[in-house]
Amino acid sequence: MKKTILFSLLIVLTFITGCKSDKQLTDYVNPFLGTATLWEPEDLGYVRKMKARTWGAEVFPGASLPNAMVQLSPVTQFHSGSGYQYEDTVIYGFTHTNKGHWNLCHIPLLPVTGTVTPSDYCSHYNHDNESAHPGYYQVFLERYGVNAELTSTLRCAFHKYTFKPEDDKKLVADMTRSNNRVKEWGIQKVDDHTFSGFQDGEGKMYFYAVSNYKVKDIEQVKDDKHEVSVVDFDESKGKEPLELRIGFSFVSVENAKMNLEKEMLNKSFTQVRNDANTVWENLLSKINVTGGTEREKGIFYSCLYRSFLWPALRSDVNGDYTDVKGDVVNEGFRYYTDPSFWDDYRNKLVLLGMISPDVTTDVIKSITDKGEKRNGYMPTFFHGDHASVFVAGSYLRGLRDFDLKRAYNLLLKNAMVPGRGGRPYLDEYIEKGWIAEKDTTDVPTWDEYKAAVTKTVEYAYDDYATALLAKELGDKENYKKLMERTNNYKNLFDPGTGFWRGRIDDGSWIADFDPYYPYYAYMYREANAWQSLFFAPHDPEGMIALYPSEEAVEQKLDSLFTEPWRGYEAHNMTGFIGNYCQGNQPDHSVPYTYYFIGKQEKSQAILDSIMGHYYDMGADKLAYSGMDDAGEMSSWYVFNAIGLYTYSPADPEYIICVPLFDKISFTLGNNKTFSITKQKTGNGAGRKITGITYGGEKVDGWFISHDQLEKGKELVIYTE
Repeated sequence: MKKTILFSLLIVLTFITGCKSDKQLTDYVNPFLGTATLWEPEDLGYVRKMKARTWGAEVFPGASLPNAMVQLSPVTQFHSGSGYQYEDTVIYGFTHTNKGHWNLCHIPLLPVTGTVTPSDYCSHYNHDNESAHPGYYQVFLERYGVNAELTSTLRCAFHKYTFKPEDDKKLVADMTRSNNRVKEWGIQKVDDHTFSGFQDGEGKMYFYAVSNYKVKDIEQVKDDKHEVSVVDFDESKGKEPLELRIGFSFVSVENAKMNLEKEMLNKSFTQVRNDANTVWENLLSKINVTGGTEREKGIFYSCLYRSFLWPALRSDVNGDYTDVKGDVVNEGFRYYTDPSFWDDYRNKLVLLGMISPDVTTDVIKSITDKGEKRNGYMPTFFHGDHASVFVAGSYLRGLRDFDLKRAYNLLLKNAMVPGRGGRPYLDEYIEKGWIAEKDTTDVPTWDEYKAAVTKTVEYAYDDYATALLAKELGDKENYKKLMERTNNYKNLFDPGTGFWRGRIDDGSWIADFDPYYPYYAYMYREANAWQSLFFAPHDPEGMIALYPSEEAVEQKLDSLFTEPWRGYEAHNMTGFIGNYCQGNQPDHSVPYTYYFIGKQEKSQAILDSIMGHYYDMGADKLAYSGMDDAGEMSSWYVFNAIGLYTYSPADPEYIICVPLFDKISFTLGNNKTFSITKQKTGNGAGRKITGITYGGEKVDGWFISHDQLEKGKELVIYTE
């Protein structure tokens, strides 16, 4: 009897163990995480008065592969972030490009039945009949009784639409609409099973679509408000789902056809979906975590997934791409969109280099190609000049498969030569060592000015990154000039208030100064003075020395995290701890300042609070505290959850913090695997680091180099 019971228990345990091992890392990913908007005052930090909703993470839930050309996702509202907002109730179509920044959303398609009204064809849907998984999206369109399933390859989309057997099968192609202004478009029948076309809006995207149903006709349908194209399909296989295999290209319809033939044409929907899952599983498995809750693992792998969707591929399977001059060229590398430099230089681009070095070096080749063909300046994004940090950080971490000299020449021009395409207000920065702001009063939050304080301190850091490259290349003269400029961040520090503060042309401080008031671009970029504290990643000791004592720094930091937000409403600033704002990028490195005054445990308390509260917010637990900004917010979580952060991303090192998980195994792009272990030794909260070893040897200080991690040893973090 006892043997029987024991045998039964062993069978049960074996079954449970087997079930656990069957769970894939992709099963932890929730592509809807980040799609919801914050509404409640306790989440926002203020009471909403604006009619416009605050910015969510602005991410898309649809199907894509890592850094792919195609992002196949539903649109619930055009010109609204990614086009998808979780609280919306209708779907206008499924589009094929996405970033989450109010742009793209090429070529919207929607399956329909019956008579089409061009200004009213969208369908209601319900989240109970909607699902998503890496590389897959599904939704039931209530208006038409159609179950839509989507999957994709790098350059192709697979639409599978299950209609009611008795219904006709049509497709609305809303070619005049995307998240950009559509300059030109076209759609035409090619043969009985094929139609093709293009849409020109932030890039001219061509498509070549093959249907399992015959294409009867493509008709232009207009009313007094709108015009759409309607593809009508033959009814000979009425019971089978309508399947569309669509190739895309930014070069030509012929190349779109070529991409389709190479990547998808002879594959079933299930094959493509399974292949997509495998690609994501392989990427996610680069970081394996042990310990932590199921919720924490869900957030972690969702964030890791979200970190690898941008930049996006723009070259075809044969290497062809359309360059910034409009010429079709082939330089032998994969051509990508620009990174969102102001946002993701801080962390995401380092994570990309650690896991996908081949993509990273091709991104550098891409921006170099663009820079050489467009005024000789390295591309910038939105604000600042952070390609310098990206290139320096990548090269110093051992990524060498690109022409450093070519990239450096562009970056040096950005730093030294004022002109269109380079750094704004560079002449002023070179002459004074800082950028002046307009002397005015009562500036509304949304008014556009120079963002002079933010530009000054960030240019100083960009100078440092460019100087690192000058040193590598033996350019001593420019190294010296640039290093002298790295102290420019000090020129706008006001010792009387302890804040970085704007100056007017004559050097005097701006009088109308309220450190609590947020600006879009007056003195500070999308921040107030509190959120603009302590940014000198290259010189934390010099930054601390600006204050009379470490106690004064501690008091300032404590006040940042405890002085309450004053109720100002700005739709790109949410998720506050005091005046610290996790919902936007400017202060994301500030919590680590405690390290440099001997108060590491205070930093960890803030990091734990952020990871614990700001990544599954809102009623549906699907909101971030703010915009993901092409993966920056997600990458912030990934790094901190494993116990490392890119405090100075230009430097090939990481500041060590307490990981969320007990053990982490991290396989770098060169297949070297290092591990991180958290070991609690006392009865405290586990936030105070009492010792660090790597490969059994003591680590002095708070940083570990990338070279050390590449040795593939164990990093142990002792806490109490």
